Amino acid sequence: MYGYYFDPTYILVIVGALLCMWASAKVKSTYAKYQKVRARSGMTGAEAAERILHMSGIHDVQIQHVSGDLTDHYDPRAKVLRLSDTVYDSRSVAAIGVAAHECGHAVQHHVGYAPLKIRSLLVPVANIGTKLGLPLVILGLALGLSFELPGGGYFTLAHIGVWVFSLAVLFQVITLPVEFNASGRAIRMLADYGIMNEDETDDCKSVLGAAALTYVAAAASAVLQLLRLLILSNRGRRRDD
Repeated sequence: MYGYYFDPTYILVIVGALLCMWASAKVKSTYAKYQKVRARSGMTGAEAAERILHMSGIHDVQIQHVSGDLTDHYDPRAKVLRLSDTVYDSRSVAAIGVAAHECGHAVQHHVGYAPLKIRSLLVPVANIGTKLGLPLVILGLALGLSFELPGGGYFTLAHIGVWVFSLAVLFQVITLPVEFNASGRAIRMLADYGIMNEDETDDCKSVLGAAALTYVAAAASAVLQLLRLLILSNRGRRRDD
């Protein structure tokens, strides 16, 4: 019998962690490369965001400066677009691309983009799944708790943990179309609103494409973790049988 600290299913966790590390390194190196390329418009990330929002007919979203490196995000509840230190005052192609991406989320919110609505609804249950899924599986395996079903059969506490964690996985999966769509909107708006020419938007595609890898890696890591929990819960069920 394998101890938890030496369980071979940890390979799945390691693979997921390596994917996330690779994606993070990729986005940082790509951003650093295009951060050195000054946009021909001379606009800052904040100025580009202001133009995009205005020309998209959005006048109730505030643009704020937030500390940190690539901590940019759009808050749909407060209707605030927050741009980080490396984006807000920067006149680089990379900064404007990131600012445009966050504007893409603001536009999604403005037009009622369905996947964004679904993701927002999933936030509370996803947080529960992230915090409780793994502990429930481990507790279920340690205690061997099971519950009988009215029609026969049973399910275990470990299986409940798997179901709970699957909510976090669902959140990661639904995040993918939301992020891809925001990047697509960003590229189109930069070109349509005269902020960048074709060469510059190609550079932005490289920046946003690298950023998208972080979401793909996070989703893949979550799926691998879910697979691991399924293996562990089924292993515990076979021992009970």
